[in-house]
Amino acid sequence: MNHTEALARILLGPLLLMQGVYTRWVTPRLPEAEGERQGMAGSGVALRLLIVGDSAAAGVGASTQDEALSGQLVSQLASDYQVSWKLWARSGLDSQALLELLDSSAPESFDVALVSIGVNDVTSTLAADEWVARQDQLMDLLRSKYAVRQIVVSPLPPMHLFPALPQPLRWYLGCRASGFNTRLAELVARIDHCTMLTTRLAPVTGSMARDGFHPGPAIYSQWADDAAAVIDQRFRNTTPFDIAEPTIKIQE
Repeated sequence: MNHTEALARILLGPLLLMQGVYTRWVTPRLPEAEGERQGMAGSGVALRLLIVGDSAAAGVGASTQDEALSGQLVSQLASDYQVSWKLWARSGLDSQALLELLDSSAPESFDVALVSIGVNDVTSTLAADEWVARQDQLMDLLRSKYAVRQIVVSPLPPMHLFPALPQPLRWYLGCRASGFNTRLAELVARIDHCTMLTTRLAPVTGSMARDGFHPGPAIYSQWADDAAAVIDQRFRNTTPFDIAEPTIKIQE
């Protein structure tokens, strides 16, 4: 915990707590996007895609998965690849819950995984050191159990700009999110074939969901564009033989 965060907890703790409870009470609870969560699309080099994470990965803020992150990303990639994709995401997941979900699922092989996790960790009391340790475990699990060849990590959004959050809670969570992103970037830099997206996904008028907390289709579109560009850069000159039949480490 940095000095600013520690001081804020001391001076503003009761107010931040009350604002958090109030925000959860008044913020509309939006459903996850409707639609398929796995499928195949496009033609070309085979590409196995896994999308994992929390409510944003699940498409909260969009009506259908076609308008959400998964649908827009698959649509982008399908122009050059035969994409076999799966979406494992659920509202309310934090990093520990995502680890448990992946740990309990049967081993499969994926060429690339897109990860969106952390907002529920920011809004908790989890320390940054513990959070980055869980990200390290998550990436190791994706590489070992699921044979993922490229991990694309989504940064935490600019929570200091979320309309749903009152001040000073908005400022405080924005500081935590920024600090978590700094630590995440340091971790990603040490891991081969792991990329952190650089898009800030700053909300503008009309781009967020009506709850003022989740992305709307416009933000999902920008997010998908950036992720598709990173994935394409990695696999553009790959032959089918280069990404076929990876070895899966079976955990005992």
